[in-house]
Amino acid sequence: MHFDLLIRSYYEMEKSALKNIINTAIDHSMSYEEYVNLVQTLTDTGDSSGPNKSESYVNYTKLGNQRMKRLAKTINLPENHEAKMQSIDYSQTWLIITESWCGDAAQIIPLLQKMADANDQIDTRFVLRDENLELMDQFLTRGGRSIPKLIMLDNKFDVLGSWGPRPQEAQMLYDAWKQEENPRPYSDFSVELQKWYLQDKGESTFSEVLDILENTVAQPQ
Repeated sequence: MHFDLLIRSYYEMEKSALKNIINTAIDHSMSYEEYVNLVQTLTDTGDSSGPNKSESYVNYTKLGNQRMKRLAKTINLPENHEAKMQSIDYSQTWLIITESWCGDAAQIIPLLQKMADANDQIDTRFVLRDENLELMDQFLTRGGRSIPKLIMLDNKFDVLGSWGPRPQEAQMLYDAWKQEENPRPYSDFSVELQKWYLQDKGESTFSEVLDILENTVAQPQ
């Protein structure tokens, strides 16, 4: 019994620490509009978010800005997915970890926003990874700080579920590239990955996030 109490006490301490990290991130987060404006400003000034200001990262930011704009205009949430999003009847906050230079984020963030826009009980908030490493380190992917990362929170900012950094099929492509005997430069691999996103048209992202909402996230009582 004493051991059970120790385990429970440790769990509560861990939960409280995570809650504090999330609350701090929320306090310094951006709306979707603010994030879009930030990426545009970085593009206009030849800059990128995060500490890496190399020419490649600046170019990735510019390319990501173009992709986000295109997807925001051209991708629509399919009716069957929209109906499922509208069936959610309790408030959530979707906290999304990202950076301006991240190619996967540029492909995914407009889709997540489309989903959230279908239900006025869902609010999206955005934070930059390298300014929120304490939060990022609570949601690693195979030990790595991979982004984007979606964290679903209830109205008390307790974690309901998480998703990311990319759809499973895209992750398989990434894993295969990493395991190549002589891996191609990322700039070469990224062309293959972006072609996959173009062909998928957001379906995998929509479906996988909805699977979490339907099967992992329990509605508060």
